[in-house]
Amino acid sequence: MADYTKIQLEDATDVLGDYPGEMRFLAPALGAEQGAFTWRRMPPDAGGRGSYGHFHRTQEEIYFVVEGTLTFKIGEDEFEAVAGTAVRIAPEAVRSVHNDSDSDAILIMASPKLDEGAEDEVDTVDGFWPLED
Repeated sequence: MADYTKIQLEDATDVLGDYPGEMRFLAPALGAEQGAFTWRRMPPDAGGRGSYGHFHRTQEEIYFVVEGTLTFKIGEDEFEAVAGTAVRIAPEAVRSVHNDSDSDAILIMASPKLDEGAEDEVDTVDGFWPLED
């Protein structure tokens, strides 16, 4: 095996299907053994507002806003993050992200790679971020 792997973004499968935007897990396409790296394009009004939140049992995440502005909800805190903002989220913190702006936003998510069989690592919390009346 070579000492490095190089891919283009399009080489990683878009896992969202019919959901708006794109989300590509780059680590599998790169053959990464230790880290997870996810690229996500979020069009306006896409994300977790009016939906569920999630948390992890052991996995810390770092989110980096590459382009645009996103609204984060972590626990009871809600805040906007503009391009260039990095956010570290502890495993047990319930979180969700939404694009309230009128243009696309690009988000990078990085974390330790989970071992196979770690399906119970993520839990969802229904009704975490209700729509405002």
